[in-house]
Amino acid sequence: MYRILASDGLQEKAINNLIELGFEVENKHYDKEVLGEVLKDFDALVVRSATKVTKEVIEATKGGKLKLVVRAGVGIDNIDVAAAKEAGIEVRNTPNASSDSVAELALAHMFAVARFVGTSNYTMRNGEWNKKKYEGIEIGGKTLGIIGMGRIGRALANKATALGMTVVYNDMFGKQDDLAYDFLELNDLLKISDFISLHVPYDKNAGALIGKDQLNIMKDGSYIINCARGKVVDESALLEALNSGKIAGAGIDVFEVEPNTNEILVNHPRVSCTPHIGASTLEAQDRIGDEVVSVIKNFFK
Repeated sequence: MYRILASDGLQEKAINNLIELGFEVENKHYDKEVLGEVLKDFDALVVRSATKVTKEVIEATKGGKLKLVVRAGVGIDNIDVAAAKEAGIEVRNTPNASSDSVAELALAHMFAVARFVGTSNYTMRNGEWNKKKYEGIEIGGKTLGIIGMGRIGRALANKATALGMTVVYNDMFGKQDDLAYDFLELNDLLKISDFISLHVPYDKNAGALIGKDQLNIMKDGSYIINCARGKVVDESALLEALNSGKIAGAGIDVFEVEPNTNEILVNHPRVSCTPHIGASTLEAQDRIGDEVVSVIKNFFK
């Protein structure tokens, strides 16, 4: 019988489906100091964001049974893929499950910063009535620049188009012939976009994709949304751009350090923030669970 460790939790439905398929499942978190040794007795590991599958963890599994690591989500930056491959361990993710959920959250942040939803909610709870202070903008008729036109970027483009936005995009793989939207080089996209939404992985070798230079290129009074990875945007440079008024607002779901420690940024009146909840919908979690089951079933059966 194959043994599966779900170290960051897994839906009860997915666990039951795995059990019905003949797998043994342990739904328990282990600290990184002991995780590698524990994994010697498991054939597969399922993680979300909390568990870091480092080179040290992988090396500690040497001589054990571990054959597969599944990231229940899109990004795999919390897994040392190179070390896993060297150890003969396959790495998989669930790229299809959360696209609509993340795209909807990006839109929610766009509305929030354009119409002061979060800030006015907070001040009203403090007894303030700042009706004249919160004059926002409509997102219809504005240009949305999407950086990263994968599944999430495409889902956002479809939704934004339905709301009357003009979509342009940039992607590390260049122009995609099956898309009707205009492809632009990054600097050209930054110059013309009213809203920019990031949907790219973090490249630790390249560093932040959006730093001081890129923020300076952006349109005065434009908005930036990051539901990708925290380090894709330089938080210090973003805070400076917000304070100067160069950037009118930012919607942030992901942070350089998580749990977040940048209190100045999250308390900025021009920031809408959420605690990395892009995939946190009932529908997405069900799909993620189903996809995890499918990955494990296909790998072992």
